[in-house]
Amino acid sequence: MTVQGLFSAKASASAQAYAMPRIAVIGRGFSGMMMAIALMKTVRTPFHLQLFDPNSSVSGGQALASGHSSEILNSRVRDLSVSAGDPDDFNDWLCSNATFRSAVPAAIPGFLQIFVPKRIFSDYVYQRFSEALSSRRDITVQVSAETVVGLRRSHGDRFLVESAGASNPLFDTVILATGYGISDREPQSGESVATPTAVRARRLVSRPHTVLLGSGLRVVDRLLQMRDNGYGGQITIISKHGFLPQGHTRSNADPVFPAEAMPGSLSEIVRFIRRACENAEASGQSWQSVMNGLRKHARSLWRSLPAGQKQQFNRHLRALYDSHRNRLPEALHVRLKQELAEGNTLLRRGQFLRRTPTGLTLKPAGRRGAEQIYADEVIDCRCQEPDLDTTLMRSLINASLATPDELGLGLAVEATGALSVDGQVTEGLFAIGPLGLGSLPDIDLVPEIVTQAYAAAEGVATRFYPQCKAV
Repeated sequence: MTVQGLFSAKASASAQAYAMPRIAVIGRGFSGMMMAIALMKTVRTPFHLQLFDPNSSVSGGQALASGHSSEILNSRVRDLSVSAGDPDDFNDWLCSNATFRSAVPAAIPGFLQIFVPKRIFSDYVYQRFSEALSSRRDITVQVSAETVVGLRRSHGDRFLVESAGASNPLFDTVILATGYGISDREPQSGESVATPTAVRARRLVSRPHTVLLGSGLRVVDRLLQMRDNGYGGQITIISKHGFLPQGHTRSNADPVFPAEAMPGSLSEIVRFIRRACENAEASGQSWQSVMNGLRKHARSLWRSLPAGQKQQFNRHLRALYDSHRNRLPEALHVRLKQELAEGNTLLRRGQFLRRTPTGLTLKPAGRRGAEQIYADEVIDCRCQEPDLDTTLMRSLINASLATPDELGLGLAVEATGALSVDGQVTEGLFAIGPLGLGSLPDIDLVPEIVTQAYAAAEGVATRFYPQCKAV
């Protein structure tokens, strides 16, 4: 039976759904699909699962957003398993894929150290979701394209999910897996958007000129795709802080980190990490190994910092940190450096103010005045930030079911994704993935999302089925 057929068959049993615990997952990007997989593999007894997303198709969300099948993920295969306790699952899936194996014959005995296109990883996630769904004939699954606009308690400890539709069903558990938030309004001029958008302007110069807004992996993806498609014009990258992604090492960079205790202040921590990187390179290792090792300490470090130092990090160091943790495969980084060295692509540091009929207005860093940039096309490649001003997020906060984290980056959450208000967990309510970025560093990365999804699923299982164990 096809996955669509399974959806239909399970949805037809909707009458049975109300006789069992009901779980809503809001969002069907990577965080939502991962949460669904974790629930189906962890909660052994029957339940009803409803997946909400205004996008009618199951997608990879912003993390896997791609208009081009060639876009490469920035994490190695070894870090992308969606199976708890089996870090080789994605590698095994690739090895069993005859088409992929024949196209990449040199990876022997496996593919753990390579980088693959986003499309390949998205196919893997969707297949694992389909397999988990096929194996659970005792649950019902419903997919809804309605936009969720509100959430509140009703009938005791249950949650009323308010949507554009008329059903507004009740749920025992609700999991927000919206990534950076599902917006309920059109982006205004100057705002970032979920997917790269382009605006064409009237040609004022003889040579084609395109401006790319952003500094992360997506801006590099778009730059290299344009060149691969034969674009020979000038490209200008406008970055607020002027940082672009650094590169991965050619081979595996095993995590290393100093054994001594880290200092307590932010400035001392920065010096400590820089010294660790210098020592690693002096001993024949790499700074990438130190950054990989730092990830194991990131959460405890973040919790130990006072609010003022967290705000200082967010203002002055986050962009630099992101450029070193979200790295490019070596071959792509070499191409990026070549583009910049040859002058065909320029990097401008400054604040994008607004689009104009002939390009855009920029406030260059270190200058008071604004500058007009003439361009044929302006493409916004910035990642959408969590939006706490949507009606859904406002309803949660106004009902004291959630609260913004101390930096206003997202919602305050525990390690399991459980929402927290004034130190008290909101029972039955979770936020998985990037919505918790202000509470949990690196929670926008695949391994951390996978770990959190299974922890949340265990929490759901324990709440309703104390004797429940993972399948």
